[in-house]
Amino acid sequence: MYENYQGYGSIEKKTELTEATPIHIASMSKVLTAAVVLRLIDAGKLELDQNVNTILSPFPYENVTIKSLLTHRSGLPNYAYFCDEKGVWDHSKTLYNQDVLDLMNEHHFPMQFPAEKHFAYCNTNYAMLALVIEKITGMNYRIAMKKLLFEPLGMTHTFVFNPETDKDTVSQTYKGRMRLAFDHLDGTYGDKNIYSTPRDLLKFDMATYSPNFLSKKLTEAVYQGYSYEHKGTRNYGLGIRMYEWETGQKMYYHNGWWHGNTSSYIKLKKDTVTIIAISNKYTKQTYQSWKLAPHFGDYPFKRDKDDGEE
Repeated sequence: MYENYQGYGSIEKKTELTEATPIHIASMSKVLTAAVVLRLIDAGKLELDQNVNTILSPFPYENVTIKSLLTHRSGLPNYAYFCDEKGVWDHSKTLYNQDVLDLMNEHHFPMQFPAEKHFAYCNTNYAMLALVIEKITGMNYRIAMKKLLFEPLGMTHTFVFNPETDKDTVSQTYKGRMRLAFDHLDGTYGDKNIYSTPRDLLKFDMATYSPNFLSKKLTEAVYQGYSYEHKGTRNYGLGIRMYEWETGQKMYYHNGWWHGNTSSYIKLKKDTVTIIAISNKYTKQTYQSWKLAPHFGDYPFKRDKDDGEE
């Protein structure tokens, strides 16, 4: 195991980063949100092909399923974009997940495309999955994630950010030495807003190899691609990105970016290796973690530019 930390959780307070300092993992949060949804499916409380409008009511779009949300094939409009439309949302107010659903019900924003037509990465999908978790469990997403995932796996330094109480206590985020401010989108969760540490994320990764974490059938469903409309090596499973080469090799991963926070989770499943890099100072170097993969197994990368995707 290689492990290293440097820098500050707060430059202003001179609080050094350590193995116990939670950092905002941005869109890597989607992997953890998906895990709880999948465990609810395994428990028989939810179905993969269940229509979202049978759970969230009212929900203004037809033929969108839990699977559509997990695989980014729903066609839902992006809440970050429609909240910028004139008169839709007052940016002096914090936006929460229920607000996103309420706005879609009120304005009936057009879908990007009919559900299941193709893949389009969209944070709205995972904001809705967080609401599904709340509806099925009867718990707030923050509590549900803690009770159903963080506590059982011993992820003692992992939590969901609360903008009403946590702004001054969490690790801050920077571009250079400039501290970046929170904004109206810092209240939505499921797609982001989980703070964690590499050690806690390693606990999660190790748990995914256990036959008790998910059923064999559902585990196999997680690590397969669902979007083949366009030829290429990149695809998306149930809450995880992947490379699928014609030779049969596969590499699973998920990146993240929010404010100055960047994250990268690389899962070399057949080699039982994980690479985790998270930063609270904006840098694209986090996304270069994949370059370590060939040191652990046969991964035929042929790339000539940075991968900065979420």
